[in-house]
Amino acid sequence: MSEDGEPATTEHRPLREAETGRWDGIRGAALALVGVGVVARRPGLVLLGAVGVGYALYAGLGEAPAATLDVARTVSDATPDPGDEVTVAVRARNVGGAPIADLRLVDGVPPGLEVVDGPARVATALRPGASVAFEYAVRATRGEHEWEALTAISRNPAGSRERTTAIEPTDPARIVCTPELSAGGDLPLRGLTTRSHGRMPTDVGGAGVEFHATREYRRGDPLKRVDWNRRARTGELATVELREERSATVVLLIDAREAAYAASEPAGETAVEASVGAAGQAFRALLDGGDRVGIAALGPVDCWLAPGAGTAHAARGRETLATDPALAPTPSGDRFYRSLWLRRFRRRLPADAQVLFFTPLVDDAPASLARRIDAHGHLVTVLSPDVTAAGTSGERLAGFERRERLRELRSAGIRAVEWGGESFPVAVARATSRWSP
Repeated sequence: MSEDGEPATTEHRPLREAETGRWDGIRGAALALVGVGVVARRPGLVLLGAVGVGYALYAGLGEAPAATLDVARTVSDATPDPGDEVTVAVRARNVGGAPIADLRLVDGVPPGLEVVDGPARVATALRPGASVAFEYAVRATRGEHEWEALTAISRNPAGSRERTTAIEPTDPARIVCTPELSAGGDLPLRGLTTRSHGRMPTDVGGAGVEFHATREYRRGDPLKRVDWNRRARTGELATVELREERSATVVLLIDAREAAYAASEPAGETAVEASVGAAGQAFRALLDGGDRVGIAALGPVDCWLAPGAGTAHAARGRETLATDPALAPTPSGDRFYRSLWLRRFRRRLPADAQVLFFTPLVDDAPASLARRIDAHGHLVTVLSPDVTAAGTSGERLAGFERRERLRELRSAGIRAVEWGGESFPVAVARATSRWSP
């Protein structure tokens, strides 16, 4: 209700009005009884059929009433953490002038949220001025979730006709679930971002971790850089120079096509969710290592965070991974044009950028794309969550085809890391230990 006592201006959108078919069988049976009674000259059957016809005529009378409701919806926590249960309270009041004998209300729960307690619906009857309320709970998941319109289905007293109306509450409910970026200190990404040990090695002597050369000692050189072995052998003082390392420019590319929303079981984590979680760890680890990091999505919805560094960039990356529509927990359904996407991505990609490509490799498209990006001079590493199963022959075939794609990528000189039963950091550590000289 508004402050002056008038009904709130809740938006109503009529969707459809139709017959329910509830009385169709009775109508047909009644007419059949009348016909049989007339032919057989059985007054009792004719009378029974006439009663049925009367009920059928009653059912055809009256239209389904309009569901003129004032609807309010509230959530217990607008900024929950992943996994939290959020209670949703819905209250609907009949602000029309006629009673509604049969009313069904179905709340518009966002597709990315799971109802874990209580149904998000209610069936009731409402006289003018009366209200009904119900509650349910959803489990919060990463992303920005906004409730859709509540669906009201009203029927006439006989239940023969129904009217469906979409009702937008006066204050739309919305929650934003932004997880913290996982600490990336235990993620050994050096082997992913260069072909040799160290972060971007150069031929310039300076501060680093790899031996470059020795030179004559100069006053002021740090003692820890003095070559004491040479001093012991020859009596000469010399300073060790290490190969200077420069920060890398890395773009985290996440496969968010509809095909990538695959899971090993119906209620399991999708490959997109696994990729976003792993990308969050990589983003944090690369930033902590001094690299410039960006984020992009392979999918119909545009997503691009240019490579950067610093605290503000870390906050932007966290927001992108958590709430960007391109990385939503459910696919967008829009059409995806791969060639247009690739042209736009190549224009944005800095000349010295490397790509960490997170994809489940459930089809041939990402493997082909990885080879094309690598052929244009950008070092590509494929990081693939395994969401295949082995229950049926079709699932086993899908797993075999995925392994073949990994093998072909490695044969083409593209590094590939997969993880499934083990954690992402463990899989990266195992891979980089194999690649280290």
